Amino acid sequence: MSDRQMDALMKLNYMQDKLTNAWLDYWQRYSVGTWQFWLNMLILLLPLVILYFALDRRRALLLGFYGYSVHVIFTYIDGYGTSHSLWSYPFKTLPGPMSFALDVSFIPIAYMLVYQWTIRHGKNYYLFATVLSGFLAFVFKPALDSMGMFLLHKGTTFLHLFLGYIVLTLTSKWVTNLYLYLMKDHDPFWFRGLKTSLRRTFQGKIKAR
Repeated sequence: MSDRQMDALMKLNYMQDKLTNAWLDYWQRYSVGTWQFWLNMLILLLPLVILYFALDRRRALLLGFYGYSVHVIFTYIDGYGTSHSLWSYPFKTLPGPMSFALDVSFIPIAYMLVYQWTIRHGKNYYLFATVLSGFLAFVFKPALDSMGMFLLHKGTTFLHLFLGYIVLTLTSKWVTNLYLYLMKDHDPFWFRGLKTSLRRTFQGKIKAR
């Protein structure tokens, strides 16, 4: 590494450190303790409680993998938008440019529950995921905007957000489908062990009777 490159890297590290401290100071001054902060906490925690009671535990691995895919992809989308100042969140649960409550809890769980519902009832995933995307882009985000909890910049519109959600629904489902395809002829080792354990338990109950 040349001295010039090292100098440039050190300057970027210094700027990143200053930015991190600035976000922490902003969060403490303007977010913590406000009603918007507590609403963000509700947006973070309530979906987790709902998921605990509503999750189909027979499909927990599938739904969890899909939900994690939504979380990762949405975090990338949200990170791109905030880092390029396309939108911002004035009030946050944790310091930083992105919305921890939306990235970690609300958005992934909303899509997980829709995905679970379509599986249970044999409905078209793409149709109902698109309906959810429309709700998030044209109802939920405008509601946050009206409360000063979400701001659009640089000509970004709610239609752009809707297209982002569509990308999210497609890529999350396709990634999940890809891994389901790769697994179709091969049970994971832990799944084989689980089936063996269940079989032995069932046989033991029959003998006890």
